[in-house]
Amino acid sequence: RRQRQMCIRDRLWISIIFVLVTELLNTGVEHAIDRIGPEWHASSRDAKDVCSAAVLISLINLVVVWSIVVIF
Repeated sequence: RRQRQMCIRDRLWISIIFVLVTELLNTGVEHAIDRIGPEWHASSRDAKDVCSAAVLISLINLVVVWSIVVIF
């Protein structure tokens, strides 16, 4: 029983850390792209969009993991 509780708690923490890490990477990419230059470029937009999508996926993962834990 105790082992199961530790496993569930670990999954919850990992889902939170996953969101924080992807947000940090997103911020780093956005700052690096903005540092390159102020001009607009399609590749810069795409890179920012992909990083934002990674953050969205990590947030969806967080909601799914927490929902599963609460339901079961």
